[in-house]
Amino acid sequence: MAAMTISKVHEMPSGLSKAHTNLLSIQFGYVNSMALRCAIQIGIPDLIHSNDSSSMSLSELAASIPIPETKSPHLYRLMRLLVHLGIFALDENSGTAEPKYILTPASKLLTKNHDNKGVIPFSKMVLDPALVNPLFHLGDWIKMEGSLPFELCHGGNMWAVAAQKPDLNKDFNAAMESDSQLLMSFIVKHSPQLFHGLKLLIDVGGGTGGCARTIAKAFPDLNVKVLDLPQLAADFPKDDGVQFIVGDMFKHIPSTDAILLKNILHDWNDEECVQILKNCKKAVPSKEEGGKVIIMEVVVNSQLKDPEHTQVEYEADVLLMTLTSGWQREEKEWRKIFKDAAFEEYKITPGFGVRSVIELYH
Repeated sequence: MAAMTISKVHEMPSGLSKAHTNLLSIQFGYVNSMALRCAIQIGIPDLIHSNDSSSMSLSELAASIPIPETKSPHLYRLMRLLVHLGIFALDENSGTAEPKYILTPASKLLTKNHDNKGVIPFSKMVLDPALVNPLFHLGDWIKMEGSLPFELCHGGNMWAVAAQKPDLNKDFNAAMESDSQLLMSFIVKHSPQLFHGLKLLIDVGGGTGGCARTIAKAFPDLNVKVLDLPQLAADFPKDDGVQFIVGDMFKHIPSTDAILLKNILHDWNDEECVQILKNCKKAVPSKEEGGKVIIMEVVVNSQLKDPEHTQVEYEADVLLMTLTSGWQREEKEWRKIFKDAAFEEYKITPGFGVRSVIELYH
């Protein structure tokens, strides 16, 4: 049979075509997120990881999940998208006509056997309808005074709703712990000087202690404590040497050599951040006496040479705008908060994924 040729009768102008394709890509962005959520739900990363050959054909994957035979073509379509996104890759050395899939660095993070449990709990939480649905209220919210999209969707702020829904609260704490362990494992290995010379460190708002336990394990001579609200005390492990202190960072923080604030300040507006930092200043000694506050947060536009980093920063900021009264801040915005809280010096070290470490002194 002769090959068919396709003639272009009318071709869309390149500028219009590019603009339309860009718009479609943005509009279909939620499909990428939900395809990833589906892969996590049915355990595709773990299935490939646990296979003896570290690769898995489409038919093997379909049988292992398992799915009805009629859904195999649809699994192929799902995997085709996830391969294009870099979540999985095709095994080019399989020697078979049937596609075989292997893990990429991204999907290795989504395996349960990955160090520190990977990022599965965090990914599940970010893609949960409880956090996704408030985004549908952005259009109404931005035209009205007060409130938050999360409150319009759920009838209360995120902390109050989580306190009333044990499953949501449990998932949120698991997400924060997995994120903490992943980030802190890297920091204690590559930036141990952050903790040198300290005898007592309080992880303020440290939840169930993911960061604190990682630090305590890496530095046995460092006394690490967690300060958080009473509803978290019941879920806090009692046998790992890290003490839980019931408290409220807006009221009082006990005296300590240093304070850790990981992903805390981005949840609050400027005035609330200043209040927290003023309490931190009362709790830690001066720089000359070895005191400091260690902040782990996004510093927006700190890595402009990497467009993917910048996009994640902006996306995370809009998500925060939807969920809380806080936001991701640029350096000039951080500087104003530090000045208003009467801190005299700070040092920003980028390079911890999309986050930076800020050391704050008075």
